[in-house]
Amino acid sequence: MSAKLRSYSALALVSTLSACSWFTDFKQQPKPDPWESPSDTIAMRGNPQNSVSVYGTLAPAYAFSHTPAIATLDSMASIQNPVPADARSLHNGRMYYQINCAVCHGEAGKGDGPILSAKAIFPPPVIGASAEGRSDGYIWAIIRNGRGAMPSYDRIEEMDRWDVVNYVRGLQGRYQVATGPAGLPGETGDKLPGYSQMGPTRPSPYYKHVGSQADATRGYGSPQPQSAAPAKPDSTPAATPAPAAPTTPTPKTGGER
Repeated sequence: MSAKLRSYSALALVSTLSACSWFTDFKQQPKPDPWESPSDTIAMRGNPQNSVSVYGTLAPAYAFSHTPAIATLDSMASIQNPVPADARSLHNGRMYYQINCAVCHGEAGKGDGPILSAKAIFPPPVIGASAEGRSDGYIWAIIRNGRGAMPSYDRIEEMDRWDVVNYVRGLQGRYQVATGPAGLPGETGDKLPGYSQMGPTRPSPYYKHVGSQADATRGYGSPQPQSAAPAKPDSTPAATPAPAAPTTPTPKTGGER
């Protein structure tokens, strides 16, 4: 092998190894961001009082432990549900509930899931006076931390967890919801929840503007959320809308999908 070929080979090897050391699927880049900390278990360095967490969470781990202690769950009971129980939220909550929760709590929330055949644990129902008397924040906290024989389902991302809470309220009779899986075994597409929005570290700067939580079908923050209850027919003829004025396309910022 010539000296020139050996030098080219060594250069390619060094380039490959150096690239692998920082390449993380573009989700974690080797740079510090304002108020960033290594983990959500550590408070952001020097953050102003009452500032918003860069993790985009209502319950960062440095403020609320992940232990399944009753006192910890009680500490999150006052967190307000920010997600309206519209048709999108109830449908998304149904998909997550039927995939993760129905095996224990049952498809209709009666505590009669197939796990009972193992005779190992006896999950409580999510319907009835006990569960209905809990706040949204408390139910959301149990999904986050777990309790008793129930493990943590923190893998369900935060805004999607609020959709599960809304769906549980639907099972309790507050809203009209369908029960059972959204699709048959093996079906994908719109029969399954969307992709991860949080990534392995923290939300992207565009978290509130892109992804499944930002559109009219699955998105949190939709400008005009659709009501879960059917609207009453209006006997008054609707006025013919005026033609929309032409709009100029908004320039892309690099974070859209």
